[in-house]
Amino acid sequence: MTIPLIRAIRAAAAVAIVSLTPAALAAQEAAPAAAETTGLLPEPHFISRVMDMATRTIGDGSGEKNGLYPEMSNMITGSGWISLGPGYRHWFGGDAFFIDSSAAMSWRSYKMARARAEFTNLAERRVAVGSEVKWQDFTQITYFGVGADSLETDRSEYRIKSLDAIGYTSIRPLKWLTVGGHAGWLMSPTLADPAGKFRRDYPATQAIFPSESAFALTGQPDYLHGEVSVTADTRDHRSHPQHGGMYRASWTRFSDRGTGRFSFQRFEAEGAQFVSNHDRRFTVAMRGWLAASDTAEGRELPFYLMPSLGGNSTLRGFANYRFHDRHLAVANVELRIAVLSHLDTALFVDGGNVAARLADLNFDQRSYGVGLRLHTSRATFGRVDIAKGREGWRLTVSTSDPLHLARLSRRTAPIPFVP
Repeated sequence: MTIPLIRAIRAAAAVAIVSLTPAALAAQEAAPAAAETTGLLPEPHFISRVMDMATRTIGDGSGEKNGLYPEMSNMITGSGWISLGPGYRHWFGGDAFFIDSSAAMSWRSYKMARARAEFTNLAERRVAVGSEVKWQDFTQITYFGVGADSLETDRSEYRIKSLDAIGYTSIRPLKWLTVGGHAGWLMSPTLADPAGKFRRDYPATQAIFPSESAFALTGQPDYLHGEVSVTADTRDHRSHPQHGGMYRASWTRFSDRGTGRFSFQRFEAEGAQFVSNHDRRFTVAMRGWLAASDTAEGRELPFYLMPSLGGNSTLRGFANYRFHDRHLAVANVELRIAVLSHLDTALFVDGGNVAARLADLNFDQRSYGVGLRLHTSRATFGRVDIAKGREGWRLTVSTSDPLHLARLSRRTAPIPFVP
């Protein structure tokens, strides 16, 4: 591991430690319990009724609903404005063990199927052990080449299929602290030309970037992969946080079981903090994220596993997956104002960049904009953002909070790397 990489990880860890001092945690525990926020304006009755119905139908964002449910998550950035499919979850022994399976297809014909089983409350509810198998077929992933100076006019698309099987565990020594780990086998990802519904008129990645090393192989290798992470999470709710914070550090290893050429490791440090006034009509949301990759001499990262920035949760004024390189850094600041009880308006600024060397990271890629958030007291159900970057204006429509941090609950291999 390089010296700059060690320093960056230590710096990120120091920020997390300062934010999790006993005084800070005591202040968060003393905060009032979450309640339905009263907006600045009276809310039309039909909006309240719609949100009540959505909560009963979809759930409250906790992932604890028993029985049939609509699968609207587990898709990645760029899949289209909506994805939907059936899901079924069943609990045994109260809340001691569950099985969960779901499948979905998105607007652009992205497809996903998964099955999961977990023992949730071992060692007096401090340990969980489980396994998951997930198949994915993502049809139109964008790629612009490597580096912060890549050209928007070089936009291309590729399709990738993968099957991953993992085992995982999490240990919670404290209510807000989780130590987790997983190990899995990623089976021969398949690269192909873009396909699916509502195709955009962009060329195939292999035609624009034929020199990418992944295309020199007749088939992509299997990967043995694993991760160890530490997460401190004091947010009041994951899908619509108004108070508390989340700080996480992780180490991930991918071992190329074919040629060995694409073996690498990655270190990530991330923090998010949410601060509201006494009646929670005004909330400031802040997030910072660093991802740093390291390879042995003669080895490299395949482009589909290379860190990337751009899109609806990082740099909202740029296209999805706009920038790729070995390292990334990004920061987001957002002011949310509760106009109605279930509708917020937001003002935000994003900044970040990618780089081949950790020391060259900066925040020169910036965007700013406004948005709307439709939510209950616990979960965000709809979001619209309009953002401007140096390449123009972009409109984002999504069914999740921009700082929902889906990777916290994603256990299988992140293929492709999703910002």
